[in-house]
Amino acid sequence: MAMPASEIEAMIRAALPDAEIEITDLAGDGDHYAARVVSAAFAGLPRVKQHKLVYEALGGRMGGQLHALQLTTAVPN
Repeated sequence: MAMPASEIEAMIRAALPDAEIEITDLAGDGDHYAARVVSAAFAGLPRVKQHKLVYEALGGRMGGQLHALQLTTAVPN
């Protein structure tokens, strides 16, 4: 079952309201995405914890409804 990019973005934005989010469908199948998420909430956190915040925002859909997500996180300049 595919997950639309708009739903991924909405879930991340609900958890990180200040985030700049860019979602790219890598395979055109709704299962393989790349996401770039920029948020002040990541300040001072190691990359693993930044990614964990994003995965938690997806509410357990990783590996099920969302097969793959190539994730890049950053703090705003």
